[in-house]
Amino acid sequence: MTLDDYNSFCASLPSTSHVVQWGGAHVWKVGAKVFAIGGWSEGKEPFVTFKCSDTAYDILKEQPGLRPAPYLASRGMKWIQRQTSQSMDDDALKDYLRESHRLVALKLTKQARKELGLAAS
Repeated sequence: MTLDDYNSFCASLPSTSHVVQWGGAHVWKVGAKVFAIGGWSEGKEPFVTFKCSDTAYDILKEQPGLRPAPYLASRGMKWIQRQTSQSMDDDALKDYLRESHRLVALKLTKQARKELGLAAS
C-alpha cells in the first residue's frame, strides 16, 4: 500500500478528516479523534498505525512486520504499527483500518456520532 492508497482508503471512510502533523505523518481522524497514522518510512510502503481490540493486539504484536505502536502502546493503548506487509496484506490492513475507525467512532458521544451521521455505528 502506497501513501496515496492509504490516504484514499481512509478518505473513503465516513466522516473522516486528514491532517499532516508529527513530523510529516498523515493522520486520519473521525470526530477529531485519531484512528490511523501513516508515514515515517523511507521505502514505498508507509508505516501504518491503527487502534485494535485487545485480542487483535495480543495476536498482532507478535507477527513479523508488525509491532506495538511506538508512544501509544507504551502508554497502555492497544495500537499496532504495520511496518511491512510480511504478515498483513493490504486487504487485511484495510479491514483493520475500518475496525479502528469503528472503535474510535464508538468512543464519541452519542450527539457527536449523530452530528457526523454515524448514529447507527
